[in-house]
Amino acid sequence: MKEKHNKIDRRGFLKTMGAAGMGSVFASAGVQADPNEPKAPEKPQESRLPQVPKRKLGKTGVEVPCLSLGGTINLLENQIMLKKALEWGVTYWDTSDSYEGGNSELGIGNYLSKNPDMREKLFIVTKAYGTKTIEDTEVHLQESIKKMATKYVDLYFIMEREKDEHGLSDPSQLTDRLKRWVKLKKKWKQIRFFGFSTHKNMAQCLSAAAKLDWIDAIMTTYNFRVMQDPQMQAAVEACHKAGIGLVAMKTQARGQKVETEEDKKLLGHFLKRGFTPGQAKIKAVLEDKRISSVCSRMGNIATLTENVAAVLDKTKLTQADMQIFREYAQGSCSGYCAGCANICGSALPEMPYISDIMRYLMYYNSYGEKKEARELFAQIPVNVRNRLLVTDYSPAEACCPQHIPIGELVAEAVGKLA
Repeated sequence: MKEKHNKIDRRGFLKTMGAAGMGSVFASAGVQADPNEPKAPEKPQESRLPQVPKRKLGKTGVEVPCLSLGGTINLLENQIMLKKALEWGVTYWDTSDSYEGGNSELGIGNYLSKNPDMREKLFIVTKAYGTKTIEDTEVHLQESIKKMATKYVDLYFIMEREKDEHGLSDPSQLTDRLKRWVKLKKKWKQIRFFGFSTHKNMAQCLSAAAKLDWIDAIMTTYNFRVMQDPQMQAAVEACHKAGIGLVAMKTQARGQKVETEEDKKLLGHFLKRGFTPGQAKIKAVLEDKRISSVCSRMGNIATLTENVAAVLDKTKLTQADMQIFREYAQGSCSGYCAGCANICGSALPEMPYISDIMRYLMYYNSYGEKKEARELFAQIPVNVRNRLLVTDYSPAEACCPQHIPIGELVAEAVGKLA
């Protein structure tokens, strides 16, 4: 009985969710209660739905919802996602100037143009993709502000600056010159907070940032697999002590391989517990109170409501649940690249794109993002791509902590992505 009082009633939640979902269907289909009534101007109303809990974002003094909307979708054509996210209190919107060819930022701009009074309720995060210099970053920032119809960005992330990279992998990019630029942008009130995203060499990047006094927040790959890494745990703790807000991405920990027997076992266990594996994975990350928010790509209303249900339900994962995750991570590790690119890169310096190729294959196999995977693969220099099938990967395989069959997976990637 006590547990029942401590959590939202699932049947009641689903009933509410179903009513909200039907409303979305009617709205998206253009159905009106009475076609003879005049149309009132669109005006966001206060939601009566349960609101996603909030957590402090490091030392920023700001509280953000523990579930955030990953904008790697065409928000220009999917405005309903923004409206539904707001109804549940998902006010942290993460995007980038590169997502969906710019249509992600334009979608936010379209929404704010129609609902300017909602700007102060949102926490908008965007990123500069593939900038080579600080001057490039400045141009990207101004374009993002313009596209999103806002005067400022709440949190601005940089990515790798030496090449078109989807996240910071080399902490040497965090220069004093960049620090001065950040200070200036804050003074001009064009950005409130600053940081970076990373899903390669995460432990090294987080550890370096913890020693700086001008990094406000970091979005990093963090999931039940990465949690098993002592170096990553030490880096997360260092950032937490330094007051750096941490946002987790890639929390589903999908790997390069399609569904395995281990996946089926995981599914069976958590369905008996009343969760989908996806919900359990989010809950596992949020059990770590050092994490401020989980950033999730939610391409449809069903995924949004499933994730909202996970964070609203206060049932705690048990030690047995976490042990299931540990066993699953160990048993399926050879199908998951943990992003420790410095290890395979040191063993095979002439092939610096191994972890990138593993990520692109993950997008293709596990996320179904085939077009994006091919586009990213095409950005690898031609001279490197021409050597992919004739390179001996055994030195990298020998030192891979995950025991990944790198040569086999690279060959698969070439066959699917080239």
